[in-house]
This record gives sequence, structure tokens and C-alpha cells, in this order.
Amino acid sequence: MDRRGRTAFIVSFLAPAGLLYAVFVLWPFVQAIQFSMYRWRGLSMIRRFVGAENFVKLGKDDVFWQAVGHNLWLLVVGGLFVIVVSVAIAHAMRGGGTVSKLLRSVHLFPQVISLVAVAVMWQFVFNPQGLLNGALRAIGLGTLAQTWLGDPKWSLSAVGVAFVWYVAGFYIMLFAAGIQSIPADVFEAAELDGSRGFHRFRNLTWPLLWSVKRVAVAYLVINVLNIFALVYLMTRGGPDRKSEIMLTYLYEQAFVNSQFGYATAMAMGNFIVILLLSSLVLFAFRKDPTARRA
Repeated sequence: MDRRGRTAFIVSFLAPAGLLYAVFVLWPFVQAIQFSMYRWRGLSMIRRFVGAENFVKLGKDDVFWQAVGHNLWLLVVGGLFVIVVSVAIAHAMRGGGTVSKLLRSVHLFPQVISLVAVAVMWQFVFNPQGLLNGALRAIGLGTLAQTWLGDPKWSLSAVGVAFVWYVAGFYIMLFAAGIQSIPADVFEAAELDGSRGFHRFRNLTWPLLWSVKRVAVAYLVINVLNIFALVYLMTRGGPDRKSEIMLTYLYEQAFVNSQFGYATAMAMGNFIVILLLSSLVLFAFRKDPTARRA
């Protein structure tokens, strides 16, 4: 087969996927850019072109920037807990004992539950008369009981706990696969050199998980900045917008205030934040320090 025939063969296989991508990804993206430049209530075809007005308004919207801050808080604090918990459990799953087998059996359990059920379950946990406050009273710490989801100081943290519990299973699986991919003879050599426990983890296991860490952090950025259902079902962004995130505020503007043009501009803002943070993660992880150099 000559070069032209090979090119035609490749194009014929890529064309259906390219067409689907153009129709369901690129074209909606172009439409979103278009709608973000209109003042539109979303209920009719009557639209008024306003250019960059929605983006100027977005830049001055204190609630939006507060929501961005909450998303970033969940990313940094919640993401840190996700990574720490996931790596610890993935490392514990390497053994052959009863605890390791139990962890391998249940670590994906939250992922198979409906997100709606997860939100309702954690509402019961954080209810003033719920499981958490009941446990605190049972051990004599009733003074620490709070109206967790109704308290501006604790609502975002409570959502963060539910988020970590829900998503950790995927990252446990990711890090467990990464640990499994490390050759056994590397651990055996470390054992012979007297490297054990945390010392071996810090100097051997953790550096060798570089590519897994890159995927995990990039996926966390996308996951956290696209979180909606859990926050909306648990707090609806309250109280007093103390757990408001970008997508709950977008939902309010679009489906409560009927400001679809402004909400679309907000969606574009969310996309830009994700793009910038993802690019920053990929740049930070661009070089593997464990890779051999010629």
C-alpha cells in the first residue's frame, strides 16, 4: 500500500470518531461561546447581543469569586485528604492478611452507590440528631455537636468529607495499580539494604508513583471543579452561600433566575479555570525525576 492509500485508510477509520467529536463536543462548545455573548432568558428565541457584557459582569461578581474560592478549597484540602487516604489504603492492600483482603473487597463500595443516595446518607450523618452528633454525645463529647450542614463555619467542610468518602475508591484503585506495577525485585533490593516501613515508602514507593500522581492530580482538578450534585443535594450552596461552588451558582443563574446567557459565560469561566489548573498540573509534572537520563 502506497503512502496515499495508507493515509486514506487511516482517515477512513478516524473519520467516524472525528465526526462524533465535532458534533457532540466542538459544536456545543462553539454554541456556548455564542450564547455567552447574549442576554437570553432561555425560554424563547428572543436574544439580545451584548458582546463581552456577561464576562465583565462575571469579573465583578463577588459571589462567583467566592464560589471559585470554595472550589479551590475543596481541591487543595479535599484533594490532599483524597491523596493521603488513597495512598495509605492502597499501600495497606499489598499485604495478604485479613485487613488487606477486607480493604480490597470494600474500597470501591462508595463508587457503586448512586450519588443521590450518598448525599442523602451524609445528610443523615450530619443531621443535628444524626449519627455524628449521636456518636459525640455517646462518648461524652456532646458539647462538640453542631448543626453541621446549617452552620456557615462547617457546611463546606461537611461537604468535603462526603466528597472524599465518595471519590476515594477510584484513587485507591489508581494508586494500588501503580504500586502493583513496581517490580517486586525493587522491593526485595530495598529490603536487603535495610529500607523498611515509612523510609522505604518515602524513598522508593512514592517517587516511583510519579506518573500515577500526575494522572490522579489532573483528574482531581477536573473532578472537583465539576462537582455539582453532591453539593446541591446536601446544602444547595448554603447557608449564606458558604458552600456555594461554581456549578451550583451557575444552576441558580440559569434555572432560577433565567439568565442563560450569564450562566453560559459562567460555564466558560469554569472551563477556563479547569484548563488553567490542568495545564499547571501537567507543567508541574512534565519531568519524571526517576526517569533515566542518557
